[in-house]
Amino acid sequence: MATNAEKKKLYIKTWGCQMNVYDSHRMADILRPLGYEVAEEPDNADMVILNTCHIREKATDKVFSDLGRLRPIKDKSAKDGKKVLFAVAGCVAQAEGDFILERAPYVDMVFGPQTYHALPEMIIKATGERVVNTDFPVDSKFDKLPSEHDSQGVAAYLSIQEGCDKFCTFCVVPYTRGAEYSRTAQEIIEEAKAMVDNGTKEITLLGQNVNAFHGDGPDGSTWGLGKLIEAIHEIDGLERIRYSTSHPRDMDDELIEAHALPKVMPFLHLPVQSGSDKILEAMNRKHTSDHYREIIAKLRKARKDIVFSSDFIVAFPGETEADFEDTMQLVRDIDFASCYSFKYSARPGTPAANMQGLIHDKIATERLARLQALLNDQQKAFNENCIGMTLPVLLDRKGKRDGQLQGRSPFNQSVYVQANERLKDQIVDVKITHGFDKSLSGEIVTGETVLAAE
Repeated sequence: MATNAEKKKLYIKTWGCQMNVYDSHRMADILRPLGYEVAEEPDNADMVILNTCHIREKATDKVFSDLGRLRPIKDKSAKDGKKVLFAVAGCVAQAEGDFILERAPYVDMVFGPQTYHALPEMIIKATGERVVNTDFPVDSKFDKLPSEHDSQGVAAYLSIQEGCDKFCTFCVVPYTRGAEYSRTAQEIIEEAKAMVDNGTKEITLLGQNVNAFHGDGPDGSTWGLGKLIEAIHEIDGLERIRYSTSHPRDMDDELIEAHALPKVMPFLHLPVQSGSDKILEAMNRKHTSDHYREIIAKLRKARKDIVFSSDFIVAFPGETEADFEDTMQLVRDIDFASCYSFKYSARPGTPAANMQGLIHDKIATERLARLQALLNDQQKAFNENCIGMTLPVLLDRKGKRDGQLQGRSPFNQSVYVQANERLKDQIVDVKITHGFDKSLSGEIVTGETVLAAE
C-alpha cells in the first residue's frame, strides 16, 4: 500500500449506463494500490478519467466540451511542475480513440471498456508517451480485476455479462463493447457475497444484454440468468435483486419463473423500441410486438404485482403514422409504470445511419410528444394508485430537503420521507401519501404508528 506521502487524487466523471458506473468503481479499485484516492472534484487531481457513453446524441462533442473545461487544471499544474494525467475511457474512447488524441493533444490516455484492467501498465507508459488501448483482448478483463473492492453502498451494481451479439441496426454497443461474454457463476456469487459482507442489501445484475447470460456453473453445466438469480437469492443478508438491461429474445421460462422469488423486485425494464413489426424488423430486433405481449403476460402470471419499464425510439427511418400508432397501441395494451423515449438519431457506423426514409424533425418531435404524454399519464396514474399503500423502501441517500431521506420502492420509484439520518441504508415501511409525476412521498410506519416528520 502507498504511504500517506504517496497519496494521489483520482477524479472520475461517469456518463451513461449502469455498466459505466460499475466500471468506474472498478477503475478506482485498480488504482487504489497505486495510491490513488477518489476525489469528488477535479481540482488538484493527479489523474482525471472521463468514462464516456456513445449512446446519446453528440456524445463525442460533450466529451470535448468537458475536456476543454478541465484543461486549465492540467495547464496550471504543469506550470507548478506537476503532471496531471488526463484519460478518456469507455465507449466514445473505443469508437473515437485516434480522433480524440488528434483533437485534444493534452489527453494522455485513451482506452476502451475492455482494457481498463491494464490501467497500471498504461499509467507507467503514459509518463513517456501517449497511450491508446482500444483492443478487444481474448482473455477476460474480469480475470485481472482485484478480488476485493470498496463497497458501492447499500444498493450496488454487479457486472455479470458484457457485449452484445444482437446487432440492432441503430446501436453501437456491439462495436464498442464487443461480442457477448459471460462471467462464471461462481465468481459472480463470490463477488455478490463480498458485496453483502461490505453492507450491500440490494444488487442489480448488469449486462449490455444481461439476460443473454450463459456462464459456466459450479456444477459443470451452463447457467442462464434464472439459475444464477436462484443461487444469489440464497445469500444471507441480501434483501433485493434486480437486473438490467434485458432483451425480449432472451426472456426464457426459467428466468420468468425466477421472478416469483421474494427477493427479486417486482419491476422489470424490458426494452421493446417499437410496437410496429415492420420497424422492429428494420431494427433487426428479431421479435414481434405480439411476442413482446406474450412475454409480459407470462411475467404477470409468474408475479402478480410486477410492473414494467421500456425504451422506445420514435421516427426510426421508414416509420409511418400507422407504424407509430402501433407503438401507441402497444403502450396502451401493456400500461407501463415508467419508460424512456427518444427521437431516432443516427450513430456513425451503424446500418441504420445509411437507411433511406428519414423522418422530418417536426414530425418526429410531434410523435415523441404524443408518446411521452401517454407514457407520463401512465406513470402518474401508477404513482397515484400507490397512495395508501405501505411499501418497503430502501433509504440510500439524503433527500433534497433538510431532514429528508430518499430511497427506492420495490417498483423502482423514488420515494421521499422525512426521517432521522440513522435510518439511512435501512429498509423501512413507508405509507405512501402522495403520488407525483415521477416520484412518491410518504411517512414511515412502525407497527401501527405513522411517524410524523421530525
